[in-house]
Amino acid sequence: MSKILFQHINKFVSMEDQVLEEVISYFTHRDVEKKELLMRSGDTILHDYFVLSGCLQMYFIDKDGTEHTVQFALQGWWLADYLALQAKKPTEFFIQAVKKTAILSISATKRVELFETFPKLESYFRTVYQIAYGSYQTRMKYILSYSKEEIYFKFRDEFPEFVNSIPQYLIANYLGLSPEYISKLRRKHIS
Repeated sequence: MSKILFQHINKFVSMEDQVLEEVISYFTHRDVEKKELLMRSGDTILHDYFVLSGCLQMYFIDKDGTEHTVQFALQGWWLADYLALQAKKPTEFFIQAVKKTAILSISATKRVELFETFPKLESYFRTVYQIAYGSYQTRMKYILSYSKEEIYFKFRDEFPEFVNSIPQYLIANYLGLSPEYISKLRRKHIS
């Protein structure tokens, strides 16, 4: 399973296989059951999660008790509350497995040790974070620029792997739409 991480690292920085074997020793492998929480709002011991298989969801619960999805992570994606990790403060988010998921996790302390031992990985993580931030900017552009219908179809066309592997009600939540509205769009598009 760590091969997925090795391939991902080598997409952005070149590292020898024997070095990658040492890199993996900084991570903890874990199999997570569907709906199992990895992180809860208020947690102070935080990790960065790399998805080997399955899917993770990051969300928060507003003052009215409504859940709002802010991010997903499929195979080969990273997920964490980066602001809380950086500031060493409690998180305001939850991270949960959407389905049975295999992950590698690394704590903030281990990540610092990893960077000290393998400085090249700072470049790797910087690139990953830049890509994640760019994805966030694209999502905000969708929300601010497009109709609800356009938001769904642009998301569906640009990210088919999400539409095919994440339950419709979670996609609706992520896009700020209702599951019923997405069902209506899908029926309309098939007709």
